[in-house]
Amino acid sequence: MAQKPGQAKSLHELRQEAAHSRDRLSRDLSGLRYELDFPLKFRKSFQRQTILWIGAAIVVGVVLAVLPARTKKVRVKMKTKDRGQQQKEGILGAGLALGALKLVATMLKPTITAFVAKKMSSYAAGAGARRR
Repeated sequence: MAQKPGQAKSLHELRQEAAHSRDRLSRDLSGLRYELDFPLKFRKSFQRQTILWIGAAIVVGVVLAVLPARTKKVRVKMKTKDRGQQQKEGILGAGLALGALKLVATMLKPTITAFVAKKMSSYAAGAGARRR
């Protein structure tokens, strides 16, 4: 096979090239870290130009305070039912719920009474046994 002209480098030269490449890469990475360190940049900028930053904050605060409030009104169209009709439906629904609740309470009253009586009798029997 034919050799290319750049392949005749010695082992020492190849190691030096690799070391130089690593050095360049580490310098490039440290430079990139510095460029992407935004908190540090903001701190230094604030330290160097404090008056400018405070003035900008005041201007932004004044502009936000002076801006008019939102004036656009959102209108929602009702679907064929007027306000009176909705109130009637609400009252009807509440009345229906109360009627159903009363019916359920009437049906469960004997069960609840028996449960409470049983618990109270067991409690009274336990209290009487402790007194003796």
